[in-house]
Amino acid sequence: MITREEIANVLDQPVYDGDGNKIGDAKHVFFDDMTGRPEWVSVKTGMFGSTESFVPIRDAALVQDHLEVPYGKDQVKGAPSVDVDAGGHLSETEEHRLYDYYGINWDSVLSEAERTDDDRFAAGPGTAGAAGAAGAAGAAGAAGVAGTRGEAGGKDLRGTAGAGGTAGTAGGMTGRQDAMEREAMRGDQAMTRSEEQMHIGVERHESGRARLRKYVVTEEVQQTVPVTHEEVRVVREPITDANRDEALAGPEISEAEHEVTLHAERPVVETETVPVERVRMTTEELTENETVRGQVRKERIEAETESFTEDEMRQADKRRGRE
Repeated sequence: MITREEIANVLDQPVYDGDGNKIGDAKHVFFDDMTGRPEWVSVKTGMFGSTESFVPIRDAALVQDHLEVPYGKDQVKGAPSVDVDAGGHLSETEEHRLYDYYGINWDSVLSEAERTDDDRFAAGPGTAGAAGAAGAAGAAGAAGVAGTRGEAGGKDLRGTAGAGGTAGTAGGMTGRQDAMEREAMRGDQAMTRSEEQMHIGVERHESGRARLRKYVVTEEVQQTVPVTHEEVRVVREPITDANRDEALAGPEISEAEHEVTLHAERPVVETETVPVERVRMTTEELTENETVRGQVRKERIEAETESFTEDEMRQADKRRGRE
């Protein structure tokens, strides 16, 4: 069982289950208003510690630098979510839900609290200091007195003082003040205020695909090229001294035939495949700003005080058989 003196060694330390699996980190310790003993520890679990689960601390053990609880990791992470009110207390209904989830008998818890409360008032009547000593056993917060809530970062449980909580002051204001002074001398009465911080990361995922596809198309091409051809043209020359011999070389009167071959050009089309360019794909990263919104929880600390009238203290004495 974890004592009040060990609470400082529990906060912000790892919490492991019985098989050595880390569950999370201890963030807050909740005390029972009636017995003044540590009752629950809240454990931050999940990514970035975004989930807080409640675990009974009654059977937990402080092992070296971590807290070990007799419950499995999955069981703790699956514990029901409960609401803590603005005063840092769990309601009886919420606490009952947690006890049922962890298989702890509610009646046995109440009986144990009543036995502890009876032991605190076993000093008997007669002196104002007797009740003060009983109140000291619960370290002032045991009587449900507001303002002692949250030693070592924890918070009381069942904040409304019942009959046992009221009896812690039956010895009068002097006894209650003595108990509070002795508690103040034992350790720091400061509580730890925590808040959630939002951590934002990025993840890479596929946003689309791009591909290069090559296909063939046929298109009409028009080009003008020059072509030549031969035509017949008759040339007549007069007989001169220069060509007379050639003109008189043949018979005087005869028939003759002379043939000339004509030539012409025509376009000839042929194709040739030649490379013209290289095409490839690359990627480039562009950075832009995107606003992310989320919700974080922050604790607030307020001081509360509770005063007891003379009638209330006398009634408490009567219920405990002190009158």
